[in-house]
Amino acid sequence: MEKKALHLPLVTDAEELQTMVGEPSEQVLNKVISFVDTHVQHFLSMSPLFFLSTSDSLSKRDVSPRGDEAGFVKVLDQYRLVYPERPGNRRIDSLLNILSNPGVGMIFLIPGMNEVLRINGRASITKDEKFIASMGWSGKTIGAAVIVDVEECFIHCPRAFKQAGIWSSETWVDKESLPSTSEMFRAHLQINGLL
Repeated sequence: MEKKALHLPLVTDAEELQTMVGEPSEQVLNKVISFVDTHVQHFLSMSPLFFLSTSDSLSKRDVSPRGDEAGFVKVLDQYRLVYPERPGNRRIDSLLNILSNPGVGMIFLIPGMNEVLRINGRASITKDEKFIASMGWSGKTIGAAVIVDVEECFIHCPRAFKQAGIWSSETWVDKESLPSTSEMFRAHLQINGLL
């Protein structure tokens, strides 16, 4: 498929963009903290899912979900978190990115809650068996865990989830209408000449 050029005016100036959006309030500018307080710890203890954003040294980006029992992301101290790496499809995109660029972004969800917790920091990978065993995770890991040095924590407003109606079952489509992931997988393999 040929990529067609879009001839649209683009926003390329930070000042123009800020004028379009308006200035954030003092509260919004100052809601970020650089450590894990008791409120962040409580939120993490109830979250069974987060999305991990990484990029490699060439800025190739990736976002990947991580899910487990609520509280699977453990707080080591006020400045560090850790989570287990579970077996998956063996692509290890996020882990490879962390090796070349440790900067990560994390968005934590609690089912039924529209606000999300955002954490940004720097990640490293450990394979220390005693340390991993001491975390008390049930289930299998790949023999590795990711430690995140926290740089920023803040609550994100509920607007996106409210507009999406994500937790409202009335907005969910019937299962027969959902995209078939197996058909999509096969079609993409076919596009790439593997079927």
